[in-house]
Amino acid sequence: MNYATAKDMETGYIPVIDIGPLRDGSDAQRVAEAIHRASREVGFIYISNHGIPAALIEETRGAALDFFRLPEAQKLQVEVTSKHRGFLNVGGAKMQDDAMPDLKESFIWGYEGPEGQALDDHPLRGPNRWPASQPGLRAAARSYFDAAQDVARHLMRAAALGLNLPEEFFLRGHQRPLSRASMIYYPPQPPRMGAEQFGVGPHTDFGVLTVLCQDAVGGLQVQDLSGDWVAAPPIEGTLVVNVGDLLARWTNDQYRSTPHRVVNTSGRERISLVLAYDPDYPTVIDPRDVCVKGASVAYDPTTCGDYLIWRFEKAFGYRKRD
Repeated sequence: MNYATAKDMETGYIPVIDIGPLRDGSDAQRVAEAIHRASREVGFIYISNHGIPAALIEETRGAALDFFRLPEAQKLQVEVTSKHRGFLNVGGAKMQDDAMPDLKESFIWGYEGPEGQALDDHPLRGPNRWPASQPGLRAAARSYFDAAQDVARHLMRAAALGLNLPEEFFLRGHQRPLSRASMIYYPPQPPRMGAEQFGVGPHTDFGVLTVLCQDAVGGLQVQDLSGDWVAAPPIEGTLVVNVGDLLARWTNDQYRSTPHRVVNTSGRERISLVLAYDPDYPTVIDPRDVCVKGASVAYDPTTCGDYLIWRFEKAFGYRKRD
């Protein structure tokens, strides 16, 4: 028995893009063009100068590790709700119908209103669940969410500029975003579990944009255009960003939502911090707003909220239970 394998990444296959000039406005168009090119060709980028303080990353990562090391009974005190908030145990997610359950645990939270106001206005948004035994986790998680959301907003401005759209096009519905954040714990994966066991099985992401903060352990693998799997190792000081299915749909497949997976072969615990960026749930996702006039449109209009409900019902066993 052994692990699923991946080849080493060739230099530059997933580009490293400095988004400092996008954030400060000094050369936003140049950064947008680089992001546009990578979104069409690979669907993944590394970004540097992203603006999330290293101290906040370490604090959030440490709080996550402390939480996942708690006894299971304590973690289940904040078990995931039907609104997709809280702790999701191993086996709670399966990305393909015929796949083995993912070997991971997750803690999920999302947008809160001013001064921590709980929002309960959509099937995928309800009150966050915070473990009473870890009062510091809430503060770190909320600060990290806000910082990662800021990164996502800059990237969505770049996407609009790259597509020759008004700069705020993708941010018109951003007052109450449906974004979710996750702390994800991958236990060491013994080789005896075989090549069909994954931390996260091969999949594409549901939403608009994913912002991933890897730790130093590694394990992310990306599928290239020939169908081969390529390792996407951690690069110090960077985040990994990828196009999701909803942005691919919104751009009429001008942008590529790329399959990826995680295999933790390190023999160590792995922690990832993930922001799944999505706009307000009533936001209309209509490729006709983005396509060149006269182009053939592959998708009917939908809303962000309706699309995500459909995808979540297929992927998460707890939603069938509820």
